Amino acid sequence: MSRSRIVLGCGNFGGIGSAPAFFGRGESEEEAVALMESAWSLGLGSFDTADAYGGGRSETWIGRWMATTGRRPRLTTKVFHSVAGDPADEGLAPARVQRQLEGSLARLGIDRVDTYMVHEPDPETPVAETMTVFAELLDRRLIGEIGASNVDVAWLEEALAVAPVGVVQNSYSLLDRESEPVLDFCAECGIRFEAFSPLAGGWLTGKYRRDAPAPGGSRMTTRPEPYRDFESAPVYDALERFDGAASERGLDMSTLAFAWLLADPRVGSIVVGPRRPEHLEPAVAATEVALSEAERDQVASIFP
Repeated sequence: MSRSRIVLGCGNFGGIGSAPAFFGRGESEEEAVALMESAWSLGLGSFDTADAYGGGRSETWIGRWMATTGRRPRLTTKVFHSVAGDPADEGLAPARVQRQLEGSLARLGIDRVDTYMVHEPDPETPVAETMTVFAELLDRRLIGEIGASNVDVAWLEEALAVAPVGVVQNSYSLLDRESEPVLDFCAECGIRFEAFSPLAGGWLTGKYRRDAPAPGGSRMTTRPEPYRDFESAPVYDALERFDGAASERGLDMSTLAFAWLLADPRVGSIVVGPRRPEHLEPAVAATEVALSEAERDQVASIFP
């Protein structure tokens, strides 16, 4: 199985995602460089970022690394949130999309981004208006393809009436399967699907234990809100069973979680956001694990 299906997620470069409260935190530039070097050496040639990750630091550091090394990964960047952390400056209005792309290209030091992605839907701007400007950027060859993240089937149907969508990136993992309808829709339409948060914020690594404090610096100590629903007896029971299933196969939990995703023909790739270079090892190892459809179903049945 090809390592090209593993995408380096750069959301922790200089922050934690697009959250202004964490701008300047996350990985330092030196740590980000170490992650990019490790990913590149392992054959991971696609990097995923967004204009607002780390308040622009992620794009800037990727651009600086590319300029220094002469390397050019396949790049995805996204638009919606404010680079400056200004809640009045966000969304997908056409003029703002064009302005934000100019900023992204400047920070990355390139004249064309491979995938330009809607980071999330904008309730204040009609989908048709947003997609019209994305189509113009495509025609002007400033972007290679249009992508969309955190979207549902209804949004995609409306978007596709205006312009082609090449890739959808949604949260998807053994603990979060709400995007099943989107996966089916993408498969029917020939749209590539990328799964982000493949380890459910670290819950599928085994780091969170029943009646034990969360490890320092983990998602559950810095930004726990998206994962509070996992704090339940059924989930802890399932994780213990999952640990056993991984051990039976001679794998760690992370590797089996990644392998489960990669065994799904509807999943084109997975976005992995490591904090340290060694965190890439389970994802790479998963490309060597072949799960049959029956095995995949059995693993899925572990979870409520």
